[in-house]
Amino acid sequence: MTDAPADTPLWDRPAAELAAGIRAKAFSATEVAEAFLARIEATNPVLNALVDIRPEEALAQAAAADAAVAAGGDVPPLLGVPVSTKINTSQRGYASSHGVPAWAGAVAQEDAVCVAALREAGATLMGRSNSPAFAVRWFTANDLHGRTLNPWHPGHTPGGSSGGAAAAVAAGMTPLAQGNDIGGSVRFPAYCCGAVGLRPTMGLVSGVEPRGAVEFDSPLSFQTMAVHGPIGWTVDDVRLGLHAMVTPDLTDPVGLPARPPLGEPRRVKVAVVRAAGPAKPHPTVDAAVDDAARWLAEAGHEVEEVELPLLGEAARLWSLLLYQELKTMMSEIEQFGDDGVRVSLTSSFAAAAEIWGEHPTLTDYIRGYARRGTLISRLQQFLGNDRIVLTPVTAEPPFEQDADLAGDTRVGELLAAQWPMQAVPVLGFPAVSVPTGLRDGLPSGVQLIGGRFQEDLLLHVATAIESRAPRSRPAFSWARTG
Repeated sequence: MTDAPADTPLWDRPAAELAAGIRAKAFSATEVAEAFLARIEATNPVLNALVDIRPEEALAQAAAADAAVAAGGDVPPLLGVPVSTKINTSQRGYASSHGVPAWAGAVAQEDAVCVAALREAGATLMGRSNSPAFAVRWFTANDLHGRTLNPWHPGHTPGGSSGGAAAAVAAGMTPLAQGNDIGGSVRFPAYCCGAVGLRPTMGLVSGVEPRGAVEFDSPLSFQTMAVHGPIGWTVDDVRLGLHAMVTPDLTDPVGLPARPPLGEPRRVKVAVVRAAGPAKPHPTVDAAVDDAARWLAEAGHEVEEVELPLLGEAARLWSLLLYQELKTMMSEIEQFGDDGVRVSLTSSFAAAAEIWGEHPTLTDYIRGYARRGTLISRLQQFLGNDRIVLTPVTAEPPFEQDADLAGDTRVGELLAAQWPMQAVPVLGFPAVSVPTGLRDGLPSGVQLIGGRFQEDLLLHVATAIESRAPRSRPAFSWARTG
C-alpha cells in the first residue's frame, strides 16, 4: 500500500511505514508508542482486546529504539513498531494464563521462540491479547479477563481464538499482532474484524515454548497443526511480521533447519472453490468470493472455478483428529476451564459424532492420519509452483456472540461452516485471510491457500485484492470511545 497522507495519525499508519519513518527520523519510536498507548486508552476499555498493558515498559522499549537509531548503523526491521502477543504464548515477565484464573500467576521466565524473534526484530511489545480459555473457541471470552467485543458490532464475535489480537489491530491499538492457529484462530478473527491474517506453512515459525509454570505434553494434532502467525491491518504489515517471526528451530518437532528462499511475485492460476465442504456459502460470502475472483482477473491472474473435494475431506479429518485428541485434555479443561469452554467443547464433540459416530475407533484414527499424508501430496501436486486456491474464509458472516453455547444444532452449523479453515491445518499449507470490504455493516473476506513455503507468492496475490477492496476503520458508532 502507498504511504498514508501526512496528516494521518501515527496509530492509523501501517507497520512498514512506521518502521521506515522511525529509521528516517521522521518521527521517533517514543512518539509512535505514545500515539498507540493513547489509542489503547481510548478504545480498549470498550473492546477489552488487550490485557496486562504496561505503558512504562512500552515507553522504555521505545526509548531504547530511539537510542539505537541515534547511534546509527543497521537497525532491525520492526524497530519501534508496536506489536501485541497472545495470552497463551510465553513472554518473559508476563503470565501465560491461557485465560484460566488458576494460571494467572504463571509468569514466564523466558520468551517463546516466536516472541523472542519479534523482540530481536525490534518490536515494541505493547500488551497481551485476549483469547478464550485454552484457545479452543471461535469466540473470545474467559473468566480471567472477560469478553472481547468486535469493533464493528458488539453482537458478533471478534473471532477466536486470536480475537483480542484482531480486534486490537482493527481498532488501531497495534498495527501488528502475534496469534496462533489450529482451526482458523488467526484467519477467522482477521475475517471477523476486517484485518489480514496469515497462517504460515507448518514449521516455518517455531512453536516452541520455554520451560515454565504451565507445561503439558501437546497432543499430536497440536504438534502437526498449530502454528504461530501474524495479524495486521495491511498485507505489507503481515509480510513484515512474518519475515520477523520466521525461526529456524530444530527443537520444534516440525521445525526447519534454515529459512526457505523467498518466492518471486508473478502471475498465477487461481482455482476458485466455493463449496467443497458440507455448508454452502451465505449470499454475502458468495459475493465476497465473486469480488475477489474479479479483482484477481483484473490483476492479470488466470481465474477458473474448480471442484476440489479433497478440501472437504481434509475438513472432515480435522473434526476427527483434533477432537479425539482434545478429549485427552478434558481432565485439565474440566478442572481449570470455564463454563464457556466446557459447554462449547461438549457440543463440538456431539457435532463431530454426527460425522464420525459416537466412538471412532483406533483404526479410524490411524487411517485418518494415513489419509492426511495422501491429501497433502495431492494438494501440493494440484498447486505446483503456479496455482493458488481462493475459498471463502467460512460459509457464514461473523457469528453472533456465543453461538457455540446455543446448543448442539447451532454448533453443528458452525462446524460445517468452518470447513475452509479446518482443511488447511490438517494439510499444513499456508493460507491468508484478506478483507474484501463491508457487507451489512460487518467485515467480509476471502481465504487464499498456497503451496508449502509459498507465503511470499500468496501475499503478493493478496495485495491485488487489498488494493481493490474498500477499507475503513470501525467507527464505534455503537459506543463512546473518548
